[in-house]
Amino acid sequence: MGTLYLVRHGQASFGADDYDQLSPLGQRQSLQLGRYWAERGLRFDAVITGTLRRHAQTWAGIAEGAGLDNEPLMWPGLNEYDSHAVIHTVHPHPLQKPDTPELYRHHFRLLRDGLTQWMAGTVSPQGMPSYNDFVQGITSALDHVRTQHLGQKVLLVSSGGPIATAVGHVLGLSPEGTIELNMRIRNSAVTEFQFNPKRHTLLTYNTLPHLDAPGFVDWVTYA
Repeated sequence: MGTLYLVRHGQASFGADDYDQLSPLGQRQSLQLGRYWAERGLRFDAVITGTLRRHAQTWAGIAEGAGLDNEPLMWPGLNEYDSHAVIHTVHPHPLQKPDTPELYRHHFRLLRDGLTQWMAGTVSPQGMPSYNDFVQGITSALDHVRTQHLGQKVLLVSSGGPIATAVGHVLGLSPEGTIELNMRIRNSAVTEFQFNPKRHTLLTYNTLPHLDAPGFVDWVTYA
């Protein structure tokens, strides 16, 4: 039996021209997660990340906080879907910058609609794979962990969409159920699977043990 820890990246730069960059708070979240694990003596036999900048920056923060020096395996199948391309399939006109609560909610209503249609195969977001191919990129990483790291502790750093998809796959959820998971996952949240040669089993989802103290109340973010 092994344990797979799936971590969503720290807070990125939502609403900025370049989302794929951790904010200062996102950097602190990642560092704090590493420190939390260091205090408990947790170390990893292997580390796998997507290839996005926010994945690499999150791993760098964890590694610094925990004093780890693993060389991560880069896995492109763990990269996030392109939310702008997804939204464009249902709203082809430019959106205002989501700098108010109502615009923020509007952005995510459109994203939910676009995701539903992409998963059903009724739209094809520009530059993106089919939903089935997106799922294959994630499940191939899970298969790699099961076959290559039995009995080990493995860290996987990715994004909300791939992690929610992994959980939905393991639990056999509907696309709608997977979207609900995706919409609620928090920055730097930890999800845990146990695995054996045949399957992964969900232990926890979307936890923030490293931020479970009064001083970190304002560190909990979603985008």
